[in-house]
Amino acid sequence: MFSKSIPSVILIMILLVFIKFNYKGNHQDFLLSSNIQNNKIFDKTIELNSVVVGKPVTIENYFEFLDSIVTAYHARTSYKLTEHLLVRANPWIIENLKNTDYYILKANDSFVYDQKKMIVFRKGDLIVFPDSIKAKEILKAFEKTYIDINIPEYKLRIIEDSTELYKFPIRVGRPEWKYLKMADRITDLKTKTGSGYIINHVRNPDYYNPVNGRQYFVTRRDDHKITALPQIPFLETEINGIRNGQLIHPTTNPITLEKAYSNGCIGTKETDAWVIYYYAPIGTKITIRYDLNIKDSLGEKIVLKDIYNYRKNL
Repeated sequence: MFSKSIPSVILIMILLVFIKFNYKGNHQDFLLSSNIQNNKIFDKTIELNSVVVGKPVTIENYFEFLDSIVTAYHARTSYKLTEHLLVRANPWIIENLKNTDYYILKANDSFVYDQKKMIVFRKGDLIVFPDSIKAKEILKAFEKTYIDINIPEYKLRIIEDSTELYKFPIRVGRPEWKYLKMADRITDLKTKTGSGYIINHVRNPDYYNPVNGRQYFVTRRDDHKITALPQIPFLETEINGIRNGQLIHPTTNPITLEKAYSNGCIGTKETDAWVIYYYAPIGTKITIRYDLNIKDSLGEKIVLKDIYNYRKNL
């Protein structure tokens, strides 16, 4: 009596097991497969190996895609999986993001109007999960990393322990006072000095003119061509316990770098902004200083121009 029904029951059970282990949630269209090292257990947690990208992912979907991976797999790692940890374990992702810079593409005879439409991940790309040892190494690096900015030098450095990892040109605030509608007051535009932390990431920023408060959606580049504004994260700082709206963010006009040009924010190249973002998770320490006496690359002492006339006012 039961012999005819047994094959059907077995078939249904196999189908249910298949669905359970192949369902990827909301990001199933992006993920082609996941590889799991079933023979490696750490603290009762399965160590993950990798995921394969199932279809192209553009800048406008990039953060949603990474969030979907973190949400789907964070409970199955022996460490706290985050976007920053995942990307630092796959440095080629940062290189892909850097190569969406308008001026890098222009140098290769490519004009891109809308950076958000550019592809970061291609079908078949492999995103590797770090093992517990590598994850611990990256997390320790985060703890030892800080951002150092010297205003008159127009430089931002990323430093781990005492080792300088990167040095980027920046622009800083102008030495003047001006009425800003967004602040509704006359404001000192000079970049403020002090110590603090990165307290927020704005991954899909809106762009406003602080002078008149108007939002804008396109930008005129240094070559006078008009493009849509890029989607690159802004980093919000808290300096000396004060959140004064002083951001670290990319500029679409690198001709203004190494100048006192902004309304107080620290401007960088688009390509450099991606690196800074992934080396500065929330909580990263930051120092903004005004040192005129520095040493050049040969160790020779030099005195920088006093762009804010601080020495004159002493």
